[in-house]
Amino acid sequence: MPKVSDDHLAARRREILDGARRCFADYGYDGATVRRLEEATGLSRGAIFHHFRDKEALFLALADEDAHRMADVAAEHGLVQVMRNMLARPQDFDWLGTRLEIARKIRTDADFRDQWRARSAELDSATLSRLEARRTEGRLRDDLPAEVLVTYLDLVMDGLINRLATGESTANLEAVLDLVETSVRVNARG
Repeated sequence: MPKVSDDHLAARRREILDGARRCFADYGYDGATVRRLEEATGLSRGAIFHHFRDKEALFLALADEDAHRMADVAAEHGLVQVMRNMLARPQDFDWLGTRLEIARKIRTDADFRDQWRARSAELDSATLSRLEARRTEGRLRDDLPAEVLVTYLDLVMDGLINRLATGESTANLEAVLDLVETSVRVNARG
């Protein structure tokens, strides 16, 4: 039997992830049934689950990808830039509309909660490092611990994701993000 190349396996994995991202965006976590995943990827369940243990592993692989991508942006440009990217290219983040289902699953499934937190930790760490660097440069307000500012920015991002997921108007959100960015700077205190 011929050996399948690593490039072919990587391409197949990418194909599955792209189709699954669309499927989760369209149907949510619970609605992304195996049958729908097959339709979205154009592959059989055997092909899909050859690469991923189960639907949860597939979903968490998408979370890993986004966590790495967002952490890279947050480390270089800040968490507000991650949010600006969400506004500019909502189609790249539409699967995050599953956040309500994720919240339920986090509350009821300890193993999933631990895995989700591990993925979120990378973004939180990158954001905290950037904020601490800005504080060292004298550009970040120093009346609050950096961890509080990370939580604040994370709450804003959750609200933005919910706004995008529900299809509500995104008018004025760039101005809101300007306000958020200004609120963490040293000149925000009056």
